[in-house]
Amino acid sequence: MNYAMALDYQNCINCKACEIACKEENGVQLGADKQRIWIGVVEGEVFGKPFTNFYPSQCNHCLDAPCVDVCPTNASHFSKGGIVKVDPHKCILCKGCMEACPYDARFVDDTMVAVDKCTFCDHRIEETGMTACQATCPTKVRMFGDLDDENSDLVKLLKARKFFFQKEKEKTLPKLFYLVPEDEAYAKQSISHSATIHTWESFKPLYDTVKARRSKQWKNA
Repeated sequence: MNYAMALDYQNCINCKACEIACKEENGVQLGADKQRIWIGVVEGEVFGKPFTNFYPSQCNHCLDAPCVDVCPTNASHFSKGGIVKVDPHKCILCKGCMEACPYDARFVDDTMVAVDKCTFCDHRIEETGMTACQATCPTKVRMFGDLDDENSDLVKLLKARKFFFQKEKEKTLPKLFYLVPEDEAYAKQSISHSATIHTWESFKPLYDTVKARRSKQWKNA
């Protein structure tokens, strides 16, 4: 199994329900700079017409995760299902993982005196099959699932829609799939010209190659 999430970001209304649900579910320390998930906001204009784009974001649980590679104590590691986690008991707060992460997805939890981040709510996967942020989203932005299950709703969605990644040039092979909006005008205003648009067929060979190399590092718990 290999857990991932697709984001139909055009549906995001920036209601913050996902952020609140994440904090409540995971006991995340309060504070504006203490976020496991967040909504990125980009404003601009096209021919004088203003627009606002919302990009839900969090740890990308990258297949080629640089945060895991730089950690000197193995506190940052791959867990079951390819989920990137931090063992607070091994974390020495060197902050190397924070510097290595291209997505600014990590922060220091002062109550644990360790780095914290999204865990894809791995403690509730077997019971509910979804993360707290997906369960609470009123506009169904998020779809969590197993990339290795051809019959999962996630894979069916990725086979039906084109998608792109944030900061793909970092070559981390992130597992947050941003779905190309079906509204062509919205797609043009919200997708960078440098972004590569993928289909499941173009992505799968790359995924299989990297997973074969990295999955040897995955722990069973």
